[in-house]
Amino acid sequence: MLQKKESKSKSIPLYIRILLGMLLGTIIGFAALGLGVEVFVTDWIAPWGKLFIRMLQLIAVPLIFVTLVKGITGLKDASRFSRLGGKTMALYLVFITASVLFGIGMGLGVKPGEYIEKETVARLQLKYENTIEEKAQAAESAKKDGPLYFLNEIVPDNIFLAATNNTRMLQVIFFAVLFAFAALMIPHERTRAVFDFFDGMNDIIMKMVGFIISLAPYGVAALMAELVIGFEGDGSVFLALGLYALTVTVAMFIIMYVFYPLVIHFFSRMKAKDFLKALYPVQLFAFTTSSSAVTLPVTMKAIEEKLGVSKSVSTFVLPVGVTINMDGTSCYQTIAVFFIAQALGVELSLMQIATILLMTILSSIGTPGIPGGSYVILAMVLTSVGIPAAGLALIIGIDRPLDMLRTAVNVTGDATVACMIDKGKGAEV
Repeated sequence: MLQKKESKSKSIPLYIRILLGMLLGTIIGFAALGLGVEVFVTDWIAPWGKLFIRMLQLIAVPLIFVTLVKGITGLKDASRFSRLGGKTMALYLVFITASVLFGIGMGLGVKPGEYIEKETVARLQLKYENTIEEKAQAAESAKKDGPLYFLNEIVPDNIFLAATNNTRMLQVIFFAVLFAFAALMIPHERTRAVFDFFDGMNDIIMKMVGFIISLAPYGVAALMAELVIGFEGDGSVFLALGLYALTVTVAMFIIMYVFYPLVIHFFSRMKAKDFLKALYPVQLFAFTTSSSAVTLPVTMKAIEEKLGVSKSVSTFVLPVGVTINMDGTSCYQTIAVFFIAQALGVELSLMQIATILLMTILSSIGTPGIPGGSYVILAMVLTSVGIPAAGLALIIGIDRPLDMLRTAVNVTGDATVACMIDKGKGAEV
């Protein structure tokens, strides 16, 4: 009887179990608010959600390093790697630029910030004063290094230190690419043992990922319960910022369900319908975890098994996209900048808008693929055009659900590029 129950549970698709976990967590959160037992959720339920995220973050660095090395060395020769890398970077840059331009259009067209009450602005600034000050200081420090500061962040001075910090994923990627490229330049018979080692490491890490992902429904339930408690059941913030949230949501859905499917339709040999069907569970997982990095194994599995993308492409394109390709984040940040400027009564000139365009494109390249990774970048963009960083108070309160949504866009963009390269019309890598 017990075995039958276990097999029945396993037969339920992961995304359905995650969805049920979200629903359960939401019910628990509102029930706790109604009964006045928020402390119970905070002390006994929320820690399990944080533990789930920590387990996913634990595996992020070794997963990206091993899969990148295995993916690049699997290309067999350096010239093929150069072609794949060039195509990947070019497509990511095009996607980011298009997302930023679309965000500017949405911000100027809808003008969501003009509907925010000044009393709300003052209250939110007071509530998040400490957080805003911390982000503003970090942004000011980054700004002093110049607009190309992220170039210095690409090359680590100590790979072991970089590997201990998930916010330095770009440095891990750089070392992995350099390591693998050097391996390709050496005769295969001399590096056979190294390749065999990474093959074994990849199998072990994927097995670990499977263990962790099996806990997703429970971790998601705890995360959602904590999220509901965090808002304290106060819907006034959502009402005041409703148009802003709606603007971001509409923009994200247009990118995810109009732009990407059109790209797949015109520039690949697969059907947009099949693409969306395969990516739906990935989008849901990204939405609940708010992290492109921790969603990486789910994305890889979906496009390899359901869309037939080769491992040599997915294991290179997707890990790079976790840090480089931030379509949803770029579009969101642009809308957020215009929203804050409009709410604070700051008029933006054409030169300032051009600065926002450039800064958002450049800064998004190094945005960490983890929850809340865009705060510092957004603060830096704000200060670069003379908008007070304190304006972050306007969006911090509702940022979590929007962060969840833009993460879903980010991973869909990564998958789109991988499909274009591997299944593109006339594609040969």
